[in-house]
Amino acid sequence: MEAERLVEIGRRALAESRGAADIMTEAWQAQALARAIGDRLAVAGPAELRGDARGLGEIGGREWSAPDAPVYLTGQARAARLTEVTDVSRTLDGLALLLGEAGMALVGVACDTGEDTLYWQCIEAIDAADESMDRVRGMLGRLAEQARERARERDGPYGAIRG
Repeated sequence: MEAERLVEIGRRALAESRGAADIMTEAWQAQALARAIGDRLAVAGPAELRGDARGLGEIGGREWSAPDAPVYLTGQARAARLTEVTDVSRTLDGLALLLGEAGMALVGVACDTGEDTLYWQCIEAIDAADESMDRVRGMLGRLAEQARERARERDGPYGAIRG
């Protein structure tokens, strides 16, 4: 399945989440998708993104390795259905939105819980989402700089001549 579509499915599922367990599960799904997109771009993405993409693929794995992780509650990660990243920039824009929304939802869970274990799981997941967002923003910045560079090469040092 195409990455943008998986991001939209994740955003919709997160928006429809009710309760801490659903939100934690969807935050886990978002992080799994970020890792899968990072892994895909590290291998087959633009060369200037591969370092950050590799880092994105490595973020957050330890937070969800405990036996009570949401994967055991929901089965397979949606990210396993990732087949392609058609538009890198749009995918990263959508992923940034999803990670931001997941982070905000996790803040709500952390603030509402009186359970220490859940609180610290939320904090770790928030940290992973923030670190992933930093990588995604870095990649978006590189793509924007690359587009500006191509425009300068195309238009010359004084910009496009309009006539």
